[in-house]
Amino acid sequence: MLRHIVMWTLRDQAEGADKAVNVDKAKALLLSCAHVVPGIRAFEVATATPGMDCTNDLVLHMLVDDAQVLAAYQNHPQHVAIKPFMKAIVQERRCMDFIIE
Repeated sequence: MLRHIVMWTLRDQAEGADKAVNVDKAKALLLSCAHVVPGIRAFEVATATPGMDCTNDLVLHMLVDDAQVLAAYQNHPQHVAIKPFMKAIVQERRCMDFIIE
């Protein structure tokens, strides 16, 4: 199994909207990709809890069977289609993948 975690900090303004609107839109777009390929065992998208220090605005947590499933997800047309929007609204992105033994 492979765990894939991505955290984003969004720009205050981007794509004609403020951060709150873009967080909601990004969350919906990501959730629309939850079942695009077989082998995705868990798919969670969450937004920051207000008042917490040292946090990001949005996080994706996936658990997949293996690296091939993750690659299929990342290259799936539905996922590829959301990348331009995400790149436009994101100030900072952090990602980590690791194998669960």
